[in-house]
Amino acid sequence: MNPTREPDRRAWVVQVMGLPVSVHLRGPEVRTDAVAERVERVFAELRTVDATFSTYRPDSVLGRLGGAMPDPAAAEPLVREVVERCEAARVRTGGWFDARRLPLPGGGTGFDPSGLVKGWAVERAARWLALPDHDLCLNAGGDVLLRTAPGRPAWRVGIEDPDHPERLLDVVTRAHGAVATSGTARRGAHITDPRAGRPAEAVRSVTVVGPELLWADVYATAAVARGADALDWLATLDGYAALLVNAAGEVRATPDWPGSRAAAQTRAA
Repeated sequence: MNPTREPDRRAWVVQVMGLPVSVHLRGPEVRTDAVAERVERVFAELRTVDATFSTYRPDSVLGRLGGAMPDPAAAEPLVREVVERCEAARVRTGGWFDARRLPLPGGGTGFDPSGLVKGWAVERAARWLALPDHDLCLNAGGDVLLRTAPGRPAWRVGIEDPDHPERLLDVVTRAHGAVATSGTARRGAHITDPRAGRPAEAVRSVTVVGPELLWADVYATAAVARGADALDWLATLDGYAALLVNAAGEVRATPDWPGSRAAAQTRAA
């Protein structure tokens, strides 16, 4: 392939897990049936995850459990892996991410791993798109996984203003890794403070960038739950950086935030 030629591009978008999921590929074979089949495998895997873990579907594995914690010893492998990951997330976040007692769509509280499942599922499904000489941007409702072949331009990911979705707070340029956002703007105060047992409202939005989407997603969710001291905690996470908007609309970032320093300090009027 001519190294100076712009690589071909192709995009696919579907609705799965209750949100838009897009695959953007750059490379020499994006128009082939073989690549299209791999993309369909990604979407099929995400549909399987939704059929297993959705708390909104009474026919899902979790729906049939009615909020009860799955028994890892008796659970199918996918469920067992998620239960184990949720426990690891609880430990890593000092209990600020805790899937064991969260509000359920049908009322009451119970096991809900939704704050982890999306990032985990996207990373898992993306193995189908580990193609030599191809670049990948996989976006699941604003949580983004990125890969770039050597010598190719990095991806640019816009960070949405939680109060003005038509505006961007910042733009992050990354060749590899993940960008994940959690907050209260689109779905209201749906993240629970696990210690107080009530909706977390001190933070409007947290965006985390780092090497792994699962942990970027978990850390963003835990930071929203944590509230007032979230930024100090985020600054201690090795390999991850964050941009935060608090309830007053103030925009703050960890010292190693890779975006615009000005955007990280002051919200646009």
